[in-house]
Amino acid sequence: MRIWVDITDAAHVVFFAPIVRRLEDGGHTVTLTARRFAGADTVLRRYGLGGVLTTAHRGGGIGTRAVGLVNRTAQLLGSASSGRYDVAAGSHASDFVLTAWTLGIPQMTFLDDERLRRSNAVNLRLVDEVALPEAITPAALAAFGAPAAKLLRYPGCKEEYYLYDVRPDSDALTRLGVDRRHIVGVVRPPAQSPRPGGGPARSALPAAEAALAGIVGDLAGRRNVTLVLVARDRGQRERFLAHAPVRGLVAPEGPVDGMSLIAAADFVLGAGGAMEREAAALGTPAYTVSRRSPAAVDAALVAEGRIRPVASAEGVVLRKKDARGLQVSLRDPSLFVDALLELARHRSRRARLGRLMHDAGDAGAQPLL
Repeated sequence: MRIWVDITDAAHVVFFAPIVRRLEDGGHTVTLTARRFAGADTVLRRYGLGGVLTTAHRGGGIGTRAVGLVNRTAQLLGSASSGRYDVAAGSHASDFVLTAWTLGIPQMTFLDDERLRRSNAVNLRLVDEVALPEAITPAALAAFGAPAAKLLRYPGCKEEYYLYDVRPDSDALTRLGVDRRHIVGVVRPPAQSPRPGGGPARSALPAAEAALAGIVGDLAGRRNVTLVLVARDRGQRERFLAHAPVRGLVAPEGPVDGMSLIAAADFVLGAGGAMEREAAALGTPAYTVSRRSPAAVDAALVAEGRIRPVASAEGVVLRKKDARGLQVSLRDPSLFVDALLELARHRSRRARLGRLMHDAGDAGAQPLL
């Protein structure tokens, strides 16, 4: 079969990579399209995947985003129109959804409850199947026009699936010069919105980082504790270094093997996001300083005790992780491969309706005998 996979940011590369590998190992032809955004092209190369790169992400106001939608949809139409694809998979991006619908390609969209927006009210009516975690209830999707019959609700979270094939580097901490005898924590600060006009990094911590920085400063000053900071950019790295004792804080420059660090660490501390869910999947204690109401998946992990909210350093249990007692939760991504192939075996509702109307017209034109 011929399968089209559309990627709109770097995180989607990580999720779709094991699915693509299994499809190709099964003898299927997979074509990737990827938006130039958040380093998606770099991560594609890191995973040994090739793809057709499309226009970069357009931020700004409604008008600018509309231009970006039109431009990328036109690019995708030009790329996909000659593909004769049996099925398409993406992450509910409007340009992907519109393109697949226009070309009559059965499509599956992978939905995160963190990204439910008004645009989904259109997108979810056009797709053939919506894959989402069981933690998201059908009632939450009903308002967006996605009936229960259209939903593929899978157990756990997507991190448990894309980590299934990961083989962590056992020397990840040693490469950073971290003493493995210490209690080691990985710190993942929250993403920050870009400042108007750019400019140099500020020395003051933004509000979203302040709560985390206070705990980091306390923990990094303790004996036999080492924190590894996985900053999102250079400015964030410099801000944390200015507000925490350098002795107990390791702040690598450039990309790091985050999954190997999580697997080797004794705990992960963040403010919400994928790294906390990755830690929960790998059995590493995860803590969050986020005070926002968590989305459905994170709320489920908090309820299960796999992510623990903290307000101070005293809430973090400082002890070496016992590998024998880890509650690892990894799931085979073949679930999604099978679902995509099953969808490919059935024509989209739109195509089936067209066939029925065509057949009815032909029957009405037959002469009476």
